[in-house]
Amino acid sequence: MTESLASGDQHRTVLLQEAVNALAIQDARRDGIYIDATFGRGGHSRLILSQLSEKGRLLAFDKDPQAIAVGQQLASSDARFGITHDSFASMHNAVRAAGIEQVDGVLMDLGMSSPQVDDAGRGFSFRADGPLDMRMDTTRGIPASAWLATATQENLEKVIREYGEERFAFQIAKAIVDRRAVGPIATTGQLAALVAGAVKTREKGKDPATRTFQAVRIFINQELEDLETGLKQAFDLLAPFGRLVVISFHSLEDRIVKRFLAAQASAPSLDRRLPIRAADLPLPSAKLLPRVMPSEAEVAHNARSRSAVMRGLIRLPQGVTA
Repeated sequence: MTESLASGDQHRTVLLQEAVNALAIQDARRDGIYIDATFGRGGHSRLILSQLSEKGRLLAFDKDPQAIAVGQQLASSDARFGITHDSFASMHNAVRAAGIEQVDGVLMDLGMSSPQVDDAGRGFSFRADGPLDMRMDTTRGIPASAWLATATQENLEKVIREYGEERFAFQIAKAIVDRRAVGPIATTGQLAALVAGAVKTREKGKDPATRTFQAVRIFINQELEDLETGLKQAFDLLAPFGRLVVISFHSLEDRIVKRFLAAQASAPSLDRRLPIRAADLPLPSAKLLPRVMPSEAEVAHNARSRSAVMRGLIRLPQGVTA
Protein backbone atom coordinates (compact mmCIF):
# COMPACT_ATOMS: atom_id res chain seq x y z
CA MET A 1 0.00 0.00 0.00
CA THR A 2 1.09 3.57 -0.58
CA GLU A 3 1.54 6.43 1.88
CA SER A 4 -1.57 8.23 0.58
CA LEU A 5 -3.62 7.94 3.73
CA ALA A 6 -4.63 11.07 5.53
CA SER A 7 -4.62 10.96 9.30
CA GLY A 8 -7.93 9.80 10.66
CA ASP A 9 -9.06 7.98 7.51
CA GLN A 10 -11.22 4.97 8.27
CA HIS A 11 -10.21 1.65 6.79
CA ARG A 12 -12.02 0.93 3.53
CA THR A 13 -11.51 -2.51 2.06
CA VAL A 14 -10.19 -2.17 -1.48
CA LEU A 15 -11.95 -4.10 -4.27
CA LEU A 16 -14.24 -5.60 -1.66
CA GLN A 17 -17.08 -6.79 -3.86
CA GLU A 18 -14.86 -7.60 -6.82
CA ALA A 19 -12.52 -9.83 -4.79
CA VAL A 20 -15.29 -11.81 -3.10
CA ASN A 21 -17.18 -12.12 -6.40
CA ALA A 22 -14.01 -13.59 -7.94
CA LEU A 23 -14.17 -16.44 -5.40
CA ALA A 24 -17.53 -17.40 -6.99
CA ILE A 25 -18.94 -18.59 -3.66
CA GLN A 26 -22.56 -18.13 -4.64
CA ASP A 27 -22.21 -20.09 -7.86
CA ALA A 28 -21.87 -23.54 -6.33
CA ARG A 29 -19.70 -23.53 -3.23
CA ARG A 30 -21.69 -21.94 -0.43
CA ASP A 31 -20.91 -25.01 1.70
CA GLY A 32 -17.20 -24.70 0.95
CA ILE A 33 -14.07 -23.89 2.95
CA TYR A 34 -12.28 -20.61 2.30
CA ILE A 35 -9.17 -18.78 3.51
CA ASP A 36 -8.86 -15.05 4.08
CA ALA A 37 -5.07 -14.92 4.20
CA THR A 38 -4.93 -11.27 5.33
CA PHE A 39 -7.79 -10.55 7.72
CA GLY A 40 -6.98 -6.88 8.41
CA ARG A 41 -10.15 -5.47 9.88
CA GLY A 42 -12.34 -8.17 8.40
CA GLY A 43 -13.97 -6.48 5.42
CA HIS A 44 -13.47 -9.38 3.05
CA SER A 45 -14.13 -11.97 5.76
CA ARG A 46 -17.50 -10.52 6.69
CA LEU A 47 -18.65 -10.44 3.08
CA ILE A 48 -17.47 -14.02 2.52
CA LEU A 49 -19.34 -15.17 5.63
CA SER A 50 -22.50 -13.45 4.39
CA GLN A 51 -22.38 -15.64 1.28
CA LEU A 52 -21.54 -18.94 2.97
CA SER A 53 -24.20 -21.39 4.11
CA GLU A 54 -24.38 -22.62 7.67
CA LYS A 55 -22.13 -25.50 6.59
CA GLY A 56 -19.48 -23.21 5.12
CA ARG A 57 -16.23 -22.40 6.85
CA LEU A 58 -13.74 -19.52 6.74
CA LEU A 59 -10.20 -19.57 8.12
CA ALA A 60 -8.27 -16.31 8.43
CA PHE A 61 -4.67 -15.31 9.10
CA ASP A 62 -2.99 -12.10 10.18
CA LYS A 63 0.32 -11.05 11.73
CA ASP A 64 -1.06 -7.97 13.47
CA PRO A 65 -2.18 -8.46 17.10
CA GLN A 66 -4.74 -5.68 16.70
CA ALA A 67 -6.26 -7.45 13.71
CA ILE A 68 -6.28 -10.70 15.65
CA ALA A 69 -8.26 -9.03 18.45
CA VAL A 70 -10.91 -7.96 15.92
CA GLY A 71 -10.93 -11.43 14.39
CA GLN A 72 -11.37 -13.12 17.74
CA GLN A 73 -14.47 -11.03 18.38
CA LEU A 74 -15.88 -12.21 15.06
CA ALA A 75 -14.97 -15.82 15.85
CA SER A 76 -16.79 -15.62 19.16
CA SER A 77 -20.02 -14.71 17.37
CA ASP A 78 -19.75 -16.96 14.30
CA ALA A 79 -18.79 -20.63 14.65
CA ARG A 80 -17.99 -20.86 10.95
CA PHE A 81 -15.00 -18.54 11.39
CA GLY A 82 -11.58 -19.02 12.92
CA ILE A 83 -8.42 -16.90 12.91
CA THR A 84 -4.72 -17.71 13.35
CA HIS A 85 -2.12 -15.23 14.57
CA ASP A 86 0.58 -15.89 11.99
CA SER A 87 1.71 -15.10 8.48
CA PHE A 88 -0.19 -16.67 5.60
CA ALA A 89 3.12 -18.35 4.80
CA SER A 90 2.14 -20.81 7.55
CA MET A 91 -1.30 -21.60 6.12
CA HIS A 92 -0.44 -25.10 4.93
CA ASN A 93 0.43 -26.41 8.39
CA ALA A 94 -2.43 -24.52 10.05
CA VAL A 95 -5.02 -25.82 7.62
CA ARG A 96 -3.74 -29.37 7.86
CA ALA A 97 -3.75 -29.11 11.68
CA ALA A 98 -7.43 -28.20 11.44
CA GLY A 99 -8.09 -31.47 9.63
CA ILE A 100 -8.66 -29.83 6.25
CA GLU A 101 -7.13 -31.29 3.09
CA GLN A 102 -8.44 -28.87 0.46
CA VAL A 103 -10.10 -25.46 0.29
CA ASP A 104 -12.40 -23.91 -2.27
CA GLY A 105 -10.84 -20.48 -2.37
CA VAL A 106 -8.04 -18.29 -1.00
CA LEU A 107 -8.07 -14.50 -0.89
CA MET A 108 -4.88 -12.51 -0.27
CA ASP A 109 -5.10 -8.72 0.17
CA LEU A 110 -1.50 -7.60 0.43
CA GLY A 111 -2.15 -4.01 1.41
CA MET A 112 -1.70 -2.52 4.85
CA SER A 113 -4.77 -1.38 6.71
CA SER A 114 -5.53 2.26 7.43
CA PRO A 115 -5.30 1.74 11.22
CA GLN A 116 -1.76 0.44 10.81
CA VAL A 117 -0.68 3.50 8.85
CA ASP A 118 -2.64 6.02 10.89
CA ASP A 119 -1.23 4.83 14.23
CA ALA A 120 2.00 6.79 14.65
CA GLY A 121 3.10 4.33 17.31
CA ARG A 122 3.45 1.59 14.70
CA GLY A 123 6.10 3.50 12.76
CA PHE A 124 4.81 2.73 9.26
CA SER A 125 4.24 6.31 8.13
CA PHE A 126 6.47 9.36 7.88
CA ARG A 127 3.43 11.66 8.04
CA ALA A 128 3.38 11.61 11.85
CA ASP A 129 6.42 11.25 14.08
CA GLY A 130 6.59 8.09 16.15
CA PRO A 131 8.86 5.22 17.18
CA LEU A 132 10.50 3.55 14.19
CA ASP A 133 9.03 0.07 14.60
CA MET A 134 7.37 -1.06 11.31
CA ARG A 135 6.65 -4.60 12.50
CA MET A 136 3.28 -5.96 11.43
CA ASP A 137 3.59 -8.48 14.26
CA THR A 138 4.78 -6.50 17.27
CA THR A 139 5.23 -9.70 19.29
CA ARG A 140 8.08 -10.99 17.11
CA GLY A 141 11.23 -9.86 15.40
CA ILE A 142 13.15 -6.61 15.80
CA PRO A 143 11.91 -3.06 15.13
CA ALA A 144 13.24 -1.13 12.15
CA SER A 145 15.27 1.13 14.45
CA ALA A 146 17.28 -1.85 15.74
CA TRP A 147 18.01 -3.07 12.22
CA LEU A 148 19.07 0.39 11.05
CA ALA A 149 21.45 0.58 14.00
CA THR A 150 23.36 -2.57 13.06
CA ALA A 151 23.03 -3.26 9.32
CA THR A 152 26.09 -2.72 7.17
CA GLN A 153 26.07 0.08 4.63
CA GLU A 154 26.14 -2.52 1.84
CA ASN A 155 23.10 -4.32 3.26
CA LEU A 156 21.22 -1.06 3.76
CA GLU A 157 21.90 -0.06 0.17
CA LYS A 158 20.83 -3.46 -1.16
CA VAL A 159 17.52 -3.44 0.74
CA ILE A 160 16.66 0.15 -0.19
CA ARG A 161 17.56 -0.39 -3.83
CA GLU A 162 15.84 -3.74 -4.30
CA TYR A 163 12.76 -3.36 -2.09
CA GLY A 164 12.26 0.36 -2.60
CA GLU A 165 13.43 0.58 -6.20
CA GLU A 166 15.29 3.66 -5.01
CA ARG A 167 17.97 5.07 -7.31
CA PHE A 168 19.52 7.05 -4.45
CA ALA A 169 20.03 3.94 -2.32
CA PHE A 170 23.78 4.48 -1.95
CA GLN A 171 23.38 8.07 -0.75
CA ILE A 172 20.63 7.10 1.71
CA ALA A 173 22.57 4.14 3.10
CA LYS A 174 25.65 6.31 3.61
CA ALA A 175 23.55 8.98 5.32
CA ILE A 176 22.10 6.37 7.70
CA VAL A 177 25.55 5.10 8.65
CA ASP A 178 26.88 8.65 9.13
CA ARG A 179 23.86 9.66 11.23
CA ARG A 180 23.90 6.65 13.54
CA ALA A 181 27.54 7.37 14.38
CA VAL A 182 26.24 10.53 16.06
CA GLY A 183 23.15 9.02 17.66
CA PRO A 184 20.40 6.42 17.09
CA ILE A 185 17.74 6.80 14.41
CA ALA A 186 14.78 6.11 16.66
CA THR A 187 11.77 7.85 15.10
CA THR A 188 10.00 8.04 11.77
CA GLY A 189 10.61 11.77 11.65
CA GLN A 190 14.36 11.29 12.01
CA LEU A 191 14.52 8.76 9.20
CA ALA A 192 12.31 10.85 6.92
CA ALA A 193 14.43 13.95 7.48
CA LEU A 194 17.62 12.00 6.87
CA VAL A 195 16.28 10.62 3.56
CA ALA A 196 15.06 14.05 2.48
CA GLY A 197 18.58 15.37 2.95
CA ALA A 198 20.10 12.55 0.89
CA VAL A 199 17.60 12.54 -2.00
CA LYS A 200 18.21 15.50 -4.28
CA THR A 201 15.26 15.10 -6.64
CA ARG A 202 11.96 13.28 -6.47
CA GLU A 203 8.84 12.82 -8.58
CA LYS A 204 6.35 15.65 -8.21
CA GLY A 205 3.93 15.05 -5.36
CA LYS A 206 5.91 12.15 -3.86
CA ASP A 207 7.68 12.45 -0.52
CA PRO A 208 11.42 11.63 -0.72
CA ALA A 209 11.01 9.05 2.07
CA THR A 210 8.31 6.99 0.35
CA ARG A 211 10.56 4.41 -1.28
CA THR A 212 12.87 4.02 1.71
CA PHE A 213 9.98 3.47 4.13
CA GLN A 214 8.51 0.89 1.76
CA ALA A 215 11.85 -0.91 1.48
CA VAL A 216 12.51 -1.07 5.21
CA ARG A 217 8.95 -2.22 5.96
CA ILE A 218 9.12 -4.98 3.34
CA PHE A 219 12.46 -6.18 4.69
CA ILE A 220 11.51 -6.09 8.37
CA ASN A 221 8.34 -8.10 7.71
CA GLN A 222 9.82 -10.46 5.09
CA GLU A 223 6.87 -9.58 2.90
CA LEU A 224 8.17 -10.82 -0.44
CA GLU A 225 9.51 -14.08 0.98
CA ASP A 226 6.18 -14.71 2.71
CA LEU A 227 4.32 -13.89 -0.51
CA GLU A 228 6.26 -16.42 -2.57
CA THR A 229 5.75 -19.11 0.08
CA GLY A 230 2.10 -18.21 0.61
CA LEU A 231 1.23 -18.34 -3.08
CA LYS A 232 2.67 -21.84 -3.40
CA GLN A 233 0.87 -23.08 -0.30
CA ALA A 234 -2.42 -21.50 -1.33
CA PHE A 235 -2.31 -23.13 -4.75
CA ASP A 236 -1.39 -26.52 -3.29
CA LEU A 237 -4.40 -26.33 -0.97
CA LEU A 238 -6.92 -25.53 -3.71
CA ALA A 239 -9.47 -28.16 -4.62
CA PRO A 240 -10.28 -28.69 -8.31
CA PHE A 241 -11.97 -25.54 -9.61
CA GLY A 242 -10.94 -23.72 -6.43
CA ARG A 243 -9.93 -20.09 -6.85
CA LEU A 244 -6.96 -18.01 -5.72
CA VAL A 245 -7.48 -14.23 -5.72
CA VAL A 246 -4.70 -11.75 -4.89
CA ILE A 247 -4.77 -7.97 -4.51
CA SER A 248 -1.39 -6.23 -4.62
CA PHE A 249 -0.43 -2.59 -4.18
CA HIS A 250 3.05 -2.13 -5.59
CA SER A 251 5.11 -3.40 -8.49
CA LEU A 252 7.32 -5.80 -6.52
CA GLU A 253 4.31 -7.69 -5.16
CA ASP A 254 2.42 -7.62 -8.43
CA ARG A 255 5.43 -8.93 -10.37
CA ILE A 256 5.70 -11.95 -8.06
CA VAL A 257 1.95 -12.61 -8.23
CA LYS A 258 1.78 -12.21 -12.02
CA ARG A 259 4.68 -14.58 -12.64
CA PHE A 260 3.39 -17.22 -10.22
CA LEU A 261 -0.11 -17.23 -11.67
CA ALA A 262 1.21 -17.31 -15.24
CA ALA A 263 3.41 -20.29 -14.41
CA GLN A 264 0.44 -22.27 -13.11
CA ALA A 265 -1.60 -21.41 -16.20
CA SER A 266 1.16 -22.55 -18.59
CA ALA A 267 1.70 -26.14 -19.67
CA PRO A 268 5.03 -27.61 -18.56
CA SER A 269 7.64 -27.32 -21.29
CA LEU A 270 8.93 -30.53 -22.86
CA ASP A 271 11.77 -31.41 -25.17
CA ARG A 272 10.27 -31.10 -28.65
CA ARG A 273 12.39 -34.02 -29.81
CA LEU A 274 10.50 -36.44 -27.57
CA PRO A 275 7.98 -38.67 -29.38
CA ILE A 276 4.82 -37.61 -27.52
CA ARG A 277 1.34 -37.60 -29.02
CA ALA A 278 -0.67 -34.39 -28.86
CA ALA A 279 -3.23 -36.15 -26.66
CA ASP A 280 -0.53 -36.96 -24.14
CA LEU A 281 0.92 -33.46 -23.83
CA PRO A 282 0.82 -32.04 -20.28
CA LEU A 283 -1.92 -29.53 -19.59
CA PRO A 284 -1.78 -26.34 -17.53
CA SER A 285 -2.76 -26.55 -13.87
CA ALA A 286 -4.89 -23.42 -13.86
CA LYS A 287 -6.89 -20.90 -15.84
CA LEU A 288 -6.25 -17.22 -15.27
CA LEU A 289 -9.04 -14.90 -14.16
CA PRO A 290 -9.27 -11.44 -15.75
CA ARG A 291 -7.17 -8.73 -14.15
CA VAL A 292 -9.26 -6.16 -12.24
CA MET A 293 -8.39 -2.56 -11.36
CA PRO A 294 -10.35 -0.23 -9.06
CA SER A 295 -13.04 1.81 -10.75
CA GLU A 296 -12.77 5.58 -11.05
CA ALA A 297 -15.54 5.84 -8.47
CA GLU A 298 -13.60 3.72 -5.95
CA VAL A 299 -10.40 5.68 -6.45
CA ALA A 300 -12.32 8.94 -5.98
CA HIS A 301 -13.85 7.57 -2.77
CA ASN A 302 -10.69 5.87 -1.49
CA ALA A 303 -7.38 7.29 -2.76
CA ARG A 304 -5.33 4.39 -1.44
CA SER A 305 -7.02 2.03 -3.90
CA ARG A 306 -5.46 3.74 -6.91
CA SER A 307 -2.44 1.41 -7.09
CA ALA A 308 -4.35 -1.83 -6.46
CA VAL A 309 -4.28 -4.70 -8.95
CA MET A 310 -6.33 -7.86 -8.54
CA ARG A 311 -5.30 -11.09 -10.24
CA GLY A 312 -6.46 -14.65 -9.82
CA LEU A 313 -6.81 -18.15 -11.17
CA ILE A 314 -8.99 -21.24 -11.14
CA ARG A 315 -7.27 -24.54 -10.38
CA LEU A 316 -8.02 -27.11 -13.06
CA PRO A 317 -8.40 -30.83 -12.43
CA GLN A 318 -6.01 -33.11 -14.28
CA GLY A 319 -7.14 -33.69 -17.83
CA VAL A 320 -9.18 -30.49 -18.10
CA THR A 321 -8.04 -27.81 -20.55
CA ALA A 322 -8.17 -24.10 -19.87
